[in-house]
Amino acid sequence: MKAEHVARWAEAHPLSPIHVDCATAVMLKILDGKCKMKPTEKLVMALLYEQVKHLPGEKLGADIRQLIADARKRLDEDMQFLLYEKRVLAETMISRPVMKGFKAMLRETGLLEPELDWEEAEAS
Repeated sequence: MKAEHVARWAEAHPLSPIHVDCATAVMLKILDGKCKMKPTEKLVMALLYEQVKHLPGEKLGADIRQLIADARKRLDEDMQFLLYEKRVLAETMISRPVMKGFKAMLRETGLLEPELDWEEAEAS
């Protein structure tokens, strides 16, 4: 998926402040190495973060965005530790249902591929 496609998607599907926080938290997870998404989905999420990083979040502020920018330039051991701390904090600030809803919305609106329901696939 190209940056232009993600930009068009972001324009057509404006994110709420809490969803901007979700995108920011996913970017923290990617940089921290704890994101379990497929590599293509990580790329899409990084592109989405680029589109929304200037928008206000509900809980995560400019300090987190600055940390992400710094980590992209310098990902040493000290930065890894700081990313870990901030990722864990962000995950406590954003409830699991909100994050799951965000990811479901991304799939429903076509930014991410739908998840395969293994029970349905085995039944057919």
